Amino acid sequence: MNTPLPPLDADGYLVNLEDWNAAVAKQLAAREDIQMTEAHWEIIALLREFYGEFALSPAMRPLVAYTKKKLGPDKGQSLYLLSLFPPNAALVGSKIAGLPRPANCF
Repeated sequence: MNTPLPPLDADGYLVNLEDWNAAVAKQLAAREDIQMTEAHWEIIALLREFYGEFALSPAMRPLVAYTKKKLGPDKGQSLYLLSLFPPNAALVGSKIAGLPRPANCF
């Protein structure tokens, strides 16, 4: 039985970042029609690390650069990230990671 999602804003992002956990992430992913795999979790951890380091959610370019720096050139590509979190890896990934909406994403 699924527990109810914590409060979300109008765009589907968590209102309180402290409400995030793996179960919430799975529910948010399901709302985006994403089945979480190890590859997804790796990027979610990276997004949360980025947020911890910079206190903001990355737009696409910084996300690609950070992924390339941390995980190498094979994963640090927009096509790889988009394959995991379509149609916008920065927006969808941040949402599932329980982070605020990236400021520079439409």
